[in-house]
Amino acid sequence: MPTWSGTRKKLETDYLCPALRGRVRYFATTYRESHDREGRAAILVDGEELLKSNYFTYSRVLWERARDYRDEQGLNWREAYLKADKTVLNDGLFDQRDFYMAFQRFDNQSIEVSLTDANPIVRVFALLDRRLGKRRLAALEETMEQELDWVRPFYFLRMEAEGLNLQKENRLC
Repeated sequence: MPTWSGTRKKLETDYLCPALRGRVRYFATTYRESHDREGRAAILVDGEELLKSNYFTYSRVLWERARDYRDEQGLNWREAYLKADKTVLNDGLFDQRDFYMAFQRFDNQSIEVSLTDANPIVRVFALLDRRLGKRRLAALEETMEQELDWVRPFYFLRMEAEGLNLQKENRLC
């Protein structure tokens, strides 16, 4: 696995669209003194964390939701955990390892595949990618109606940075 500094350089220099360079920063860290060296990850826009998550919130919600699925739906622990893991990520909760793995997927597939990837973090990386042209970006407006609430702001950010207007009157957020 590459170093975080190398990953960050790729995200901010190689992949990030020119209109957002200097405005978007990626952040991930592992706390050496914490249990199992856990940490957090974030995407900062103009110095503010637009997307952020950490292991401690993620794991607490994950296990609570798994317990609820087990109790309410009669699932075994493994089934309940796998179901909870999918729903927790859709709620915007993840740990730094999920962030690293999402980058690995993104880095090893085309922009077209990344835009429709099951992992919403990969889709965020794709929305900010320089390989996504203005025409294709504008054409995504219809699909953004079904996108997760925490992914849509990255679409709006990119549209604004590129000087593009939404076709619909009301914004999706």
